[in-house]
Amino acid sequence: MTALDTAILLIVSLAANLLSALAGGGAGLLQLPALIFLGLPFGVALATHKVASVALGVGASLRHARNHTLEWPFTLFILACGLPGVVLGSSLILSMPETPARIALGLMTLAMGVYSWRNPGLGQEHTPRHRDRRGLLIGGATLFLIGALNGSLTSGTGLLVTLWLVRWFGLDYKRAVAYTLVLVGLFWNGAGALTLGMLGEIRWDWLPALIAGSLIGGYLGAHLSIVKGNRFIKRGFELITIATGLALIARTLP
Repeated sequence: MTALDTAILLIVSLAANLLSALAGGGAGLLQLPALIFLGLPFGVALATHKVASVALGVGASLRHARNHTLEWPFTLFILACGLPGVVLGSSLILSMPETPARIALGLMTLAMGVYSWRNPGLGQEHTPRHRDRRGLLIGGATLFLIGALNGSLTSGTGLLVTLWLVRWFGLDYKRAVAYTLVLVGLFWNGAGALTLGMLGEIRWDWLPALIAGSLIGGYLGAHLSIVKGNRFIKRGFELITIATGLALIARTLP
C-alpha cells in the first residue's frame, strides 16, 4: 500500500464509522466499496472490513459505557439470538451469489428509512414492550435472521437491528443505537470476522488505518448520538438508511 492508499483508508473509515455510530449502522456503505476499489477481492474485503468493524464497537462501547445504557439480561438475549445467525451467514456467504440478497437487503433498508420518516413519533420515547414469552420468541427469531444477514452482507444490517429494537421492543433511538453499536459492532462483527478469517483471507497490513478510523469514528459518533438526543438520531438514521438502500441497489446494476 502507498501512503495515499493509507490516507484514503483512514479518511473513509473515520467518516463511515462516525456516521454508523450516529445512526446505528451503515459503515459498510463506504468502507467495503473502498476496499474493493483499492484492489481487494470481495471475500477478502468483507473479512478485512469485519475485523475493522470490531474497532467501531470498541470505540462506541468506550463512550456508551460511561452512560450505563445497556440492560444486561436484554443484552445477553440479543447476543444469544444473533450470534448463531452471524456464524451461519458467514459460513455460507463465500460460496453463495450475493446479487439477489444484496438487492433484497437494499429494498428492505430503503423501506426502513421511509417507514421511520413516515412515523414522526417512532423511537422518541422509551416504552419497553414484547418482553413476554411470545414477544421474546418472535423478537429473538428475527434477530437470528438479521444475524445471518449480518454475517453474509455487511451493509445495512446494523440499521435493521436498530429499527427492530425500536419497533418491536419499544426502545428509543438512543438506547437502540447503543445496543446495536456495542453488540453488533463488537460481538456480532467479531464472530463474523473470526468465521470469515478461518474460511477466507484477511489483509492484516490494511488494518491499522481501518482500525484507527473505526475507533475514532465510533467514539465520536457515539458521543454525538448521546448529546444530540433522539430526534437528531432519528433524522440521521433515516438519511443513512435511505442512502444505504439506494447504494446497495445501485451497486448491483450493470
